[in-house]
Amino acid sequence: MCVILALESSCDDTSASVLRNGKILTNIISSQAIHEKFGGVVPELASRAHQRNIVSVVNQAFKESGLTQKNLDAVAFTNGPGLIGSLLVASSFAKGLSSSLGIPLIGVNHLQAHVLANFIDDPKPNFPFLCLLVSGGHTQILKVTDQITYEIIGQTLDDAAGEAFDKAAKVIDLPYPGGPNVDKYAKHGNIDAFEFPTPKIQGLNFSFSGLKTSFLYKIRDGLKDNPNFIKENTNDLCASYQHRIVSYLTGKLVKASKQTGIKEIALAGGVAANSALRERINELSIKHRWNTYIPQRQYCTDNAAMIAITAYYKYLAKDFSTKEIKTFAR
Repeated sequence: MCVILALESSCDDTSASVLRNGKILTNIISSQAIHEKFGGVVPELASRAHQRNIVSVVNQAFKESGLTQKNLDAVAFTNGPGLIGSLLVASSFAKGLSSSLGIPLIGVNHLQAHVLANFIDDPKPNFPFLCLLVSGGHTQILKVTDQITYEIIGQTLDDAAGEAFDKAAKVIDLPYPGGPNVDKYAKHGNIDAFEFPTPKIQGLNFSFSGLKTSFLYKIRDGLKDNPNFIKENTNDLCASYQHRIVSYLTGKLVKASKQTGIKEIALAGGVAANSALRERINELSIKHRWNTYIPQRQYCTDNAAMIAITAYYKYLAKDFSTKEIKTFAR
């Protein structure tokens, strides 16, 4: 029997999950609406909200699992990357509970957890596999050889794909969080309405700074001729911009698959919830005969279930943390 309580508080979602023998029993997430009026996450407000929410999400996770603290074999938490004030909430809670119960403490890397979200449900990827990890803070292509070992073979040189979505949404006054709203409006738009350049970066690396600038210039030039440019073209702008980001991401992934000969392909991270990206990956899986793995949407955004499944493999390897908490900011 292996029962683990996992906690996630790296940004603005407070989450708790209970795992038993490698199976997720509960995944409770409390999101923070307070950031909407600011158009982005305010770190100090996020950490305060985590302090208010963490006890309730833990209690709910236990209640719905049918288990209690007495059943625990370990406590896991996100130790980074993330917002330092937010990270400290879950890590402090986990340390206190671990010490009081005399059970192991397991620190989990947030990015590794996103990758291993693909091991929550069946079917699970076969090793080695390639994982396109796309979030608000990171964009990487990873070669994964086991649950613990991976190699970064491509990554962004500046901004992340998720940030590119969010910044574009802010420019055209879409509500926070921006990325999901771009996806929402894009469903009703024409992907060929506007042209955005594909960044010219060699190899498997990415760059999104130029793409963000081109979107800004497109809006600036459009408003010069038509004050209602944004209002009249929101759907098409979102569709065209999203199409370029998705084609850029998947183009690099196809290249990585050809270079490595690996046809086991996984998707991970918050942007993995994007409907166009998920559809394109499935299309490419047919074209290139890939075996593809995409987590449920609830396991793509920040959540404790991915921390729990990663902690499970670390528990089996007896890879425990010391009681001295170390957290790592973005």
